[in-house]
Amino acid sequence: MQHIDITRLVDEGPFGKTRFLVALLCCLAVFCDGFDTQAIAYIAPALAAEWHVSKSAFGPVFAASLAGLMVGALLFGSLSDRRGRKIGLILSVVVFGAFSLLTASVDSVGALLVMRFLTGLGLGGVMPNAIALTSEYAPARIRSTVVMVMFCGFSLGAALGGVVAASLIGHFGWRSVLIAGGIAPLLLTPVLMRYLPESLDYMVAKGMARERIVAALARIAPTVDIDPDDRFIRHARDAARSSVAELFSKDRARTTVLFWLIFFMSLLEVYLFSSWLPILLSESGLSVDRAVTTSSLFQVGGVAGTLLLGRFIDRRWPFALLSLVYAGASAAVLLLGLNVHGAFSVMVCAILAAGFCIVGGQIAANALVARSYPTAIRATGVGWAFGVGRIGSIMGPLIGGALLEMRWDPAHLFMLGCVPALVSAGAAWALHARRVEGNAVTALEQGGA
Repeated sequence: MQHIDITRLVDEGPFGKTRFLVALLCCLAVFCDGFDTQAIAYIAPALAAEWHVSKSAFGPVFAASLAGLMVGALLFGSLSDRRGRKIGLILSVVVFGAFSLLTASVDSVGALLVMRFLTGLGLGGVMPNAIALTSEYAPARIRSTVVMVMFCGFSLGAALGGVVAASLIGHFGWRSVLIAGGIAPLLLTPVLMRYLPESLDYMVAKGMARERIVAALARIAPTVDIDPDDRFIRHARDAARSSVAELFSKDRARTTVLFWLIFFMSLLEVYLFSSWLPILLSESGLSVDRAVTTSSLFQVGGVAGTLLLGRFIDRRWPFALLSLVYAGASAAVLLLGLNVHGAFSVMVCAILAAGFCIVGGQIAANALVARSYPTAIRATGVGWAFGVGRIGSIMGPLIGGALLEMRWDPAHLFMLGCVPALVSAGAAWALHARRVEGNAVTALEQGGA
């Protein structure tokens, strides 16, 4: 009998076909998630014109959608820690695809609000499951990079949504955007069911059927010989059960609170921008089509930021880099506020830079929180970080709507938006300081030994 070290095989093995497939399928899921999440902001100007309602009336609709994302992140994150990453991801995709289709039939702001909340339940469940599953198949040396590149799918889906929405609205009306956003994830569902494997680390941690573990192991390490009496072992000592209390045990409390602060402020910033940017640019004088396509540059900048930051986030000081990125986000938002009525080229550069830092920073935080918790509570940790962050994401659109109702102009609203990014920068620096302190303590203990 031999002990087969699952943790070592996953952490040190090559990034082969199966690992690539996991990242690709999760990327496709979050691509659909990004398209559907951003769709409501892109169709809002057309809805306001057709239904003859004020643009500020969509603040509660944006907030309801994000409230659904918050609840979905908590529910499906905890579900996957109990029933599996694969089932949590697939159920999330089915829920938001089905309700997106149903949303295309609404004819009032009230009905839209309810349907967007229900759609948000599924949208919120995709993120923690895709992050946890990708993280648990990625080699340790490039884990954060793989998670960040996978999550580019969200920004690409949101960015493409702007281009597609502008075309679809012009030719077929706003309902066609929601129909497209519902069909795509439902078509993806059977592909996920057939080809997406369950997390190997999760199966071992939960003591699932040996046959499933052997089959999954053969896909990432085909050269390993497994005898019937061999035992599978892991390095991590996980909690007996997944619970929120475990996020605050074993010296995790400070890390958890700082991550929650980052996610709260960062997602407030992300959704303040992504929800209101098309309307604010329209208010500043751009046509609806031009406002929608220009707004999509925010997500394009996010893709660029994610790909570039992914090359550095696995290196020595990831939280210091994250702090610097959020400080850059604050500067970019301030520049946009100062130039919203100025040269169009400066506005475009400010939007790209804001997307680079805000979206890129958030996706980097996604990757870092995933590797900060052990397997048994990883999806719970990611889910609760997103859940708390969703409170901020709800407040962002509501704050934007309230300020517009108070006759704030786009310039001053953008300038106020630099504050959440500064807070996120401070929290990220505190995590960096905590990590440096922990490394120093470890070095002293080893020296004393």
